[in-house]
Amino acid sequence: MDQNFNYFVNSLTPGSMELQVALGLIIATVLGAFLGLERSLAGKHAGMRTYALVSLGSALFTAVGVIASIQMSYFASINPLQIAASVAIGIGFIGTGLSVFRGEHPVELTTATGIWVAAAVGVACGFGLYAIATIATVLTVLIFTFLLKLENRFRRRYGTSTD
Repeated sequence: MDQNFNYFVNSLTPGSMELQVALGLIIATVLGAFLGLERSLAGKHAGMRTYALVSLGSALFTAVGVIASIQMSYFASINPLQIAASVAIGIGFIGTGLSVFRGEHPVELTTATGIWVAAAVGVACGFGLYAIATIATVLTVLIFTFLLKLENRFRRRYGTSTD
């Protein structure tokens, strides 16, 4: 991990650093919006804009942490991984607000966990890990769509319901 991160950091020149960060922000936004599209189509409150903003914000926090660790190396305490961990904690609070219970059944729990994944996608983009972010996005959309169909099939077959 340290070797890959050091390679990533050492490959950034001042001009390429801004381009790398801009690319990461764009990719994070597009991937976040893609995740939110399914939620929008499912009629959920948090949709494309929410997911895109969560992913973009996470990428931005992470990129700022990386840049700060490079440009302010005289501050030994700057650690981009701490920023990434803080993003995960902060998004957990947002998820808690979305995961309201009605009776005994959670409402918007899938949306809350999707926002948590969107934050992780943004963090990955902030670190320049675009392939991992893209794979996570595709897997999440598959979980949103195909596993829902599978769950509904099992519910119909075995008579269970979440209502």
